[in-house]
Parts: sequence; C-alpha cells; structure tokens
Amino acid sequence: MMRLEVLLSAMNLKDYHYIESLNITGNCVVINQCDQEGEEIYEGGRVRYVKTRERGLSKSRNMAIQKSRGDICILCDNDVEYVEDYEEKIIKAFEKHKEADIIIFYIKRKEKPAPNFPKERKMGYLSVLKIFSPEIAFRKEKIAHLSFHEKFGAGAKYSMGEENIFLYDALKKGLHIHYVPVQIASLRETESTWFTGYTDKYFRDRGANYCAMGKCLSIFLILQFAVRKRKLYKGENTFFHSLVMMLKGRREWKNQ
Repeated sequence: MMRLEVLLSAMNLKDYHYIESLNITGNCVVINQCDQEGEEIYEGGRVRYVKTRERGLSKSRNMAIQKSRGDICILCDNDVEYVEDYEEKIIKAFEKHKEADIIIFYIKRKEKPAPNFPKERKMGYLSVLKIFSPEIAFRKEKIAHLSFHEKFGAGAKYSMGEENIFLYDALKKGLHIHYVPVQIASLRETESTWFTGYTDKYFRDRGANYCAMGKCLSIFLILQFAVRKRKLYKGENTFFHSLVMMLKGRREWKNQ
C-alpha cells in the first residue's frame, strides 16, 4: 500500500504534539521554523520533527519534501483540520487515477463552502489559479525536478503565489493534474499571516507572481485578475491603480 505523508509547515511550535490538534493521525513531516536546529523521530518513525532557523514558507515546503519518505505527500498549514478518513480518501483517489501526478482535493473554508468544481476533471493553466497550497497532493517521485520558488510565499520577498508557480511549472513539464471534489479537511478561521488588505504591495506581489508563472501569459493574468476581483478590492483600491501596481510588479520581476 502507498505511504501517505502530511507535510506540515509551521512556526514556533512548542513540540510535535501540535499535529494532534490538526487531526493528523498518520505519517507526518513537521518543519518548525524557530530559533533552534535539529531533527527528531517520534512514534516509531511516524513523525519526523525538524527544527530550523530558516525562514520562509516555500523554504519550509522544500525542506519537508526533501525529508519526506512518502510515496504520496500532501501539503499542510497550521490551520488545517483533517477529517477522520483523510488518509483513505487521498490514497483511494491516487489508486483510482493512476495517470495523475498531482491531485487537488477540497478543503472547506468560509470563502469556499463548496468545491471549485462539482465533478472530477483534469486541470489546466486557468483552473489551477483557484487552488491553494493545502489542497495539493502529489506523487513524490513525479515532482523530483520541481520545487517551490523561495522568493514567493509567506516570509519571502513576494508574499503570495508559490503554489500557482509550482502548479504552472508542473504543467509545463507535462505532469497530469486532476481535481477530485472530495473534502479532506476544513480550514480554521484565523488571521492571515500575509494578507493585510489590497495594498500597493499586494498588487505588486501579484504582478510579480504572474510574471514568474509565465512572462508571455502574465499580461492576460493581470488583466483577468483586475477585472474578475474588482468587487473585492474596489473599497481599497481603484481598477486603474491596481493595474498599474501589478504591471510594476511584473516589470520588477521581469528585469531581475
């Protein structure tokens, strides 16, 4: 049977027992960004607990992948609570979709009370824009040549979009991504560690994110975001200014 591992990225945990509050009952790699260094194994090898002084969500994710011993891995944040049979649901989906390298599951949250798509489907460059990190599971051997861009994500220069870049890189390399509208967890209502409103920095980061996903496609992605999300940001920023800031971020990334 395939071995599933949850890859938890967290900060300043007291100890590995935090996973109990997330209902993680199976194999797990915990990356605890704190003021110590070290690696410990608990519960007969079920839990690998890594303490590191490194900072940045993408660095944490990459470290967790390197430390993983699983056949199937799923990303996890410290505000995710798994359903009781999450392991069975995830493994069954990969057994059913043998052609899938990456499977996107559904995590219930306030702004997303229902799955993005009602039926199982293949995913492409537009549909993966709707996905956030803890919904992503993958066959470890299939993403051996992929990693999370460490300039993107919480704690990095650009505060968002690391999962979108990762999924775009996967599609560019010909990997097969499937969506399975099966709930595996719920998201706690906690304060975001990176979102502070639709500020100039938010839009600059978004523009840089889109450029990192694809320089040629980035103009289209910027325009569709400015139009599609207008109702969300109109109380804090104008359409024109948001567009200018995203283009500024795109130019900044393009000129690096």
